[in-house]
Amino acid sequence: MARWQPNASERLVVAALELFEERGYDDTTVVEIAERAGLTKSTFFRHFPDKREVLFGGGTMDGLVVDGITAAPAAAGPLEAVAHALDFIGREAFPLDRREFSARRSAVIAASPELREREALKGIRLTALIIDALERRGVPALTSRVAAELGALAWQIAFERWRDPANGDEFGELARRALREVQAASTLC
Repeated sequence: MARWQPNASERLVVAALELFEERGYDDTTVVEIAERAGLTKSTFFRHFPDKREVLFGGGTMDGLVVDGITAAPAAAGPLEAVAHALDFIGREAFPLDRREFSARRSAVIAASPELREREALKGIRLTALIIDALERRGVPALTSRVAAELGALAWQIAFERWRDPANGDEFGELARRALREVQAASTLC
């Protein structure tokens, strides 16, 4: 692959995923990822700060969460604002053609303690962003935290369902369904 071709970031992600599947995360180097993508090590580091981050979108999801909550109708309650954000994220980050890739990515993450830790930290950061975005809408702190935690759980459930190739539903619909289920289950506690 020629170095001048576009989409270097995406090529690095695909190359990393392939190598992580073939060799495992720990046994793959940045140089090998760059070479597989037809790029250099310095190009890798222009796009990602380290090998872990190649599978985590470089903070793209952060902006989507905040934008989705900010764009929710002014009259939307906290959970409806979270649902609006999940719809927005679904349209922007989880098109149906990414399902197979996401399932493969999840398998690689599940096989590595370091990547599982990074995924957990990403979830904590996204929950904090939801809290902050809700508070900026005037939602009280405790209510923001509860809505964010329920939203994060619904997101996780929806993602697990969405990446299943047997499931043909869009992420947004799965997320709204999971949010309703989580909300209903919370009333039983």
